[in-house]
Amino acid sequence: MKKEREQWGSRWGFILAAMGSAVGLGNIWRFSYAMGAGGGSTFLIIYLLSVLIIGFPVMLIEFAIGRRAQTDAIDAFKKLAPKSFWVVAGGMGVLAAFVILSFYGVIGGWSFKYIFSYLTGGVAGDTGGYFEAFVGSPIEPIGWQFLFMGVTVAIVMLGVQKGIETSSKWMMPILSILLILLAGYSLTLGGASEALTFMFHPDWSAFGDPSVYFAAVGQAFFTLSLGMGIMLTYGSYLSPKEKLTSSAAYIIVLDTLFAIIAGLVVFPALFAFDLDPTQGAGLVFVVLPTIFQNISGIGAIIGVAFFVLLALAALSSAISLLEVVVAYLIRRLGVSRKIATLGIGFVIFLVGVPSSLSQGAVSIEVFGDSFLDFMDKFSGNLLLPLGGLIIALYGTWSWKSDELLEQTDLKGTAIAPAILFFAKYVAPIAILVILVFGMLNW
Repeated sequence: MKKEREQWGSRWGFILAAMGSAVGLGNIWRFSYAMGAGGGSTFLIIYLLSVLIIGFPVMLIEFAIGRRAQTDAIDAFKKLAPKSFWVVAGGMGVLAAFVILSFYGVIGGWSFKYIFSYLTGGVAGDTGGYFEAFVGSPIEPIGWQFLFMGVTVAIVMLGVQKGIETSSKWMMPILSILLILLAGYSLTLGGASEALTFMFHPDWSAFGDPSVYFAAVGQAFFTLSLGMGIMLTYGSYLSPKEKLTSSAAYIIVLDTLFAIIAGLVVFPALFAFDLDPTQGAGLVFVVLPTIFQNISGIGAIIGVAFFVLLALAALSSAISLLEVVVAYLIRRLGVSRKIATLGIGFVIFLVGVPSSLSQGAVSIEVFGDSFLDFMDKFSGNLLLPLGGLIIALYGTWSWKSDELLEQTDLKGTAIAPAILFFAKYVAPIAILVILVFGMLNW
């Protein structure tokens, strides 16, 4: 007898879980340095447009495929389009989730380490030297990576309702409160005026820079967890009665607000201490700790709060990434959730070890990049856009338009023609451009 598939306990449980997937390191770590390097408000405007005309339609398609098929990312395409090419999209989603989690676990481990260090007074003096000494250790980063993956595995092992949904219900409110409090405090440090100008006053000349467009569209795709099989897998735990359009809208609006508020945490602090907002990926682990230690009295408290925020964001996304692979293994191998989660969680940890070591202890390079950077580019430049492109093409060119609109609850609505147009023409072209640009600039 076939075991009944798990489902979300409530609509808001699903929304919070999907939002938890979207609200991750991409919002806090990646968004801030991408916006800094992309000219601030120019990047933000293009990013918002990308979320609206590309992210929203593709998310709806992923949700619709998952809810219609009621199975994992690979089997969904086998079920809806048997003996066809489209199953490649599901395979890429599972592979992307596996690859991304392997290095996500490394960075999540770093956030755990910084929480511990701030609680024990360990972050002091040269923050750049501190970070280099930590990631250069042959043992310590792997230990923190193991701890982070252990927590992720423990939550996913509990199941959809007891693990993923329950953890999202307490993590997302805590994340929201911490983010708002930190943004409010950051705005009092003296750099608010410059930060608000940087974030919300467009530099019109920057609109002529093609790299800003590519960065903004790529960030929109990454932060919404598209092309990873996550939204499809989460959609498969939905009841056919649930409304998809409003759920996707809530997720996108809340995810975007998180990203903007995260900018209000980072940029006022940077300008208050006359630091460069285009610092790149080291912004979170080197530049911000420099600021925290210059805040008299409560710098350590702010540091703890920020890295708890970062750790929760990383954990909420890691849970969703692991669930994509676990859902596939449960169906494919016929094993229990416990065995699938423990087994693949340990394998992903092992695959992530070279990413951890390549940051200092061992020189592990692939095509001139560190192993971590290579895995990031392999997933971000190839797997995500290619998987997302195939999903968009399947949803709008293989499915009949009436069926797509019915599955996305848009049939007969005023916005249906616009959504269908963006999903069928604009989104695939934009994703294809990002894919080509990413491969050329690898």
